[in-house]
Amino acid sequence: MTKVNPILNAEVRTIFGRKVRQLRRKGLIPSTIYGKDIKPISIQAVDKELEHIFSEVGESGLVEIMIDGQKYPILFKNPQYDPMVSNLVHIDCHKVNLKEKIIATVPVELIGESSAVKFGNVLVEVTNEVEVEALPADLPEKIEVDISGLSEVGATITVADLVIDKKLMEIKTDAEQVIVKIEEPRAEEVEVASETEVAPGEVPATEQKTPEEIAAADAKAKEEKKEKE
Repeated sequence: MTKVNPILNAEVRTIFGRKVRQLRRKGLIPSTIYGKDIKPISIQAVDKELEHIFSEVGESGLVEIMIDGQKYPILFKNPQYDPMVSNLVHIDCHKVNLKEKIIATVPVELIGESSAVKFGNVLVEVTNEVEVEALPADLPEKIEVDISGLSEVGATITVADLVIDKKLMEIKTDAEQVIVKIEEPRAEEVEVASETEVAPGEVPATEQKTPEEIAAADAKAKEEKKEKE
């Protein structure tokens, strides 16, 4: 079955600089289409539509942007977020040549369940992405890693263990790079866990809040909420 790429409708943008805040208040996100064979095009798109597509494809999924009937195959790059509310406020669109291979960062997603973790050991994710070279249409949106085979301390999965279609893509990240590994729980983690198991009614007095402290905390929270609004 032929893969259908998401389509994002956009418009040419005529507002720049600090004035782009006006766009965001109207539910629009500013962006720019760029590539080696075109001049940069400033655009704007409906925030909910753009955010939905970006959440689905990330930075490795091919998207087709439609502007006045013209179609541009792009990959999303450099997302920027509002530090206060975590909303997407800007993103770049890299126009690609569908016949030329490119290198892109692809996320790694862990699936399955490790039996070693069931026995109290720790699963450590060392890296959650790898670099892949492929034609834009062949880039995977993610690479799944089955961790069910990790059954003992010291067990690892490296880039060399990743299962991919080598006819379509090549992983550029070092083959010896560890993706995930199993470690023993640290001594301090075990100690902290035991210390936090306090029976009801045995909370140290220094950790108990007075009614005044509770009221002060509530007032502070309300003030911070008003400042954000």
